[in-house]
Amino acid sequence: MEREKIILDCDPGHDDAVAIMLAGKSPKIELLGVTVVAGNQTLEKTQINALNVVQCLGLDVPVYAGCGQPMIREKMTAGDIHGETGLDGPVFEPLTKELEKEHAVSFIIRTLMESDGDITMVTTGPMTNLGMAIRMEPRIVPKIKRIVLMGGAYTNGNVTPAAEFNIIADADAAYVCFTAGRPITMIGLDVTRKALCYPSIVDRMDKIGNKASKLFVDLMRHFCKSQKEVFGWEGGPLHDPITIAWLIDPSVVETKPMHAEIDIRSVQSYGRTNCDFFGYQKLEPNADVGIGIDADKFWDMVEEVLRMYD
Repeated sequence: MEREKIILDCDPGHDDAVAIMLAGKSPKIELLGVTVVAGNQTLEKTQINALNVVQCLGLDVPVYAGCGQPMIREKMTAGDIHGETGLDGPVFEPLTKELEKEHAVSFIIRTLMESDGDITMVTTGPMTNLGMAIRMEPRIVPKIKRIVLMGGAYTNGNVTPAAEFNIIADADAAYVCFTAGRPITMIGLDVTRKALCYPSIVDRMDKIGNKASKLFVDLMRHFCKSQKEVFGWEGGPLHDPITIAWLIDPSVVETKPMHAEIDIRSVQSYGRTNCDFFGYQKLEPNADVGIGIDADKFWDMVEEVLRMYD
């Protein structure tokens, strides 16, 4: 079976950590590297979180630190959801795994340039690293097989009425990626809000009884608690792993081709993903936008991969 080669660009983040779990063990995914960006917390914290998750899971995957600032706008984080460390909840063993010396943007450029055009870029945080790579070396663009992102919404945001966090945190980088001309799959809030991690899901994964399930449970107990405090929800939407789930089995997410634009000019709607659901503009679709999810199948996939760990 040919595995899907990916670079996972993330900002761990509880849901990013679960995305790493799925990508690191699924037999359908070849995880070439984890690149880290500022987002859910500062780069100093998200890079440590990525190292802790990879070490805890026993994955032989390199981790690269990338951009600590957005392209243009001021930096924003999501400490109200992910806590002071960006990954509050689990207690990790002393960290021995080290960051690679190469910058994440350089790794992305080098890896894509050396490839046969068969690498998918998965972004589950602000798109700064990929946007910078495209601007620094435009020759990588045709080498990108597809961009799969968790970000945006064709309906309502979660930071403003218009904008989702990963996009508004660096809308200029998202603009660069969306206008690069490569195939895009956008997994936005319209999908991820339908995959809520209820306490019953946490209990279900707890019964697996291995290191991955323990990490999942420790992560989700904090994540769900913060979601309830901030949004009043009994279960937190597990955003980021749905990108990996779609790569494992595209039938888990229903998508619709749309023309999607990133708003980088307005004030009230800055960071909005304007998705032409009804085709009003008569423009060629440039993104497959997620509109629905088989949540039961998604949780079955999560359990299946967690059981693959020792």
